Amino acid sequence: MIFTSFFKALAQLSDPRFRKVLWRGIGLTLGLLAAITALLVWGVGWLVGDAVTLPLVGEVQWVDNVLSWAFLALMIVLSVFLMVPVASAFVSMFLDRIAEAVEDRHYPGLPKVQGPPLTDEIVDGLSAMGVLIAANIVALVVTLLLPIAGLPLFYAVNGFLLGREYFTVVAMRRIGRRAAKDMRRRHGALIWMAGVLMAVPLTVPILNLVVPIIGAATFTHIYHRLDKGRGESAQATG
Repeated sequence: MIFTSFFKALAQLSDPRFRKVLWRGIGLTLGLLAAITALLVWGVGWLVGDAVTLPLVGEVQWVDNVLSWAFLALMIVLSVFLMVPVASAFVSMFLDRIAEAVEDRHYPGLPKVQGPPLTDEIVDGLSAMGVLIAANIVALVVTLLLPIAGLPLFYAVNGFLLGREYFTVVAMRRIGRRAAKDMRRRHGALIWMAGVLMAVPLTVPILNLVVPIIGAATFTHIYHRLDKGRGESAQATG
């Protein structure tokens, strides 16, 4: 089930709606990082002023320029590390579009569902980013203390978090948040293993940007396979 769903998701990467979500996430990320950088550079110039009087040196005209360029360089370096989690958070706000695209192609008989409110999408996206960042900080600390356990721990932690996030997002579109969480608990091991598969591309630059899209598409297939199995089981019992 996991690999069949994964390869179906990969086969749909050329879908225009997939690309639209990806470019929207990257564009919002670049815009946010550029805005923060410009604000910091402007703030340093405003706080320091055109000239600074230093003890034993006197008035210095170039301190604000040096600090502004230093903050610019710092933000460029930080952006390399922030690009993926921030882009993932933005992309996560539009994962219902990915699930809808998958359902339109592979499950055309399903009734249409109304997407979640924009506020819920923003909260879920920021929550996902916060949890991922916090978990990976913990994993990094453990890796420094126990280097051998680093990579397995990275995959285990991110597999659990990605599986929980993506399955809940795609399932609650159909059955609501509470029922989605209950279903996730019943199939926790399978969802975790599928999440680990999603965590592998996180270690590959550029490819890690499409992890939220592949994850949402994969878990959409997994959800419908599990839901179909649940329905067949209920019919057999009845």
